[in-house]
Amino acid sequence: MPRGSAAGNHGGMETKRTHVFIVDDSASIRVRLIEMLGHIDGVVIAGQASTAAEAISGILRTQPNVVLLDLDLGGQTGISVLRAVRTRSPDISFVVLTNHSEPQYRAACAKAGAAYFLDKTTEFDRVPQVIARASVH
Repeated sequence: MPRGSAAGNHGGMETKRTHVFIVDDSASIRVRLIEMLGHIDGVVIAGQASTAAEAISGILRTQPNVVLLDLDLGGQTGISVLRAVRTRSPDISFVVLTNHSEPQYRAACAKAGAAYFLDKTTEFDRVPQVIARASVH
């Protein structure tokens, strides 16, 4: 389903869905995020990837509203994914979720176009709240 399209019609009211694409090299983190987001009405998992190449092709193919993006993709960088996708799909909102919360990474992600930056160790539980905010951008 294309981004921003109606998911259904309930009594004359259209229900908008937020399509989220998850990019993390850890399968357990992806599973945890899917479970966490699965409890939110209107959120649909558009896809997932563990490498930069899979992420770029999957995001461009599915055109989600929001991408949850790890920076460390097993020797590759999430920033390369962010840059590659933002040039072709500037309306997708990126939420970086990483263990690398140092100021230089925050600055690089902001410069590349990330809307949000979360530290996995201290802000993981904020993901649903941030997804709700990111989906309206």
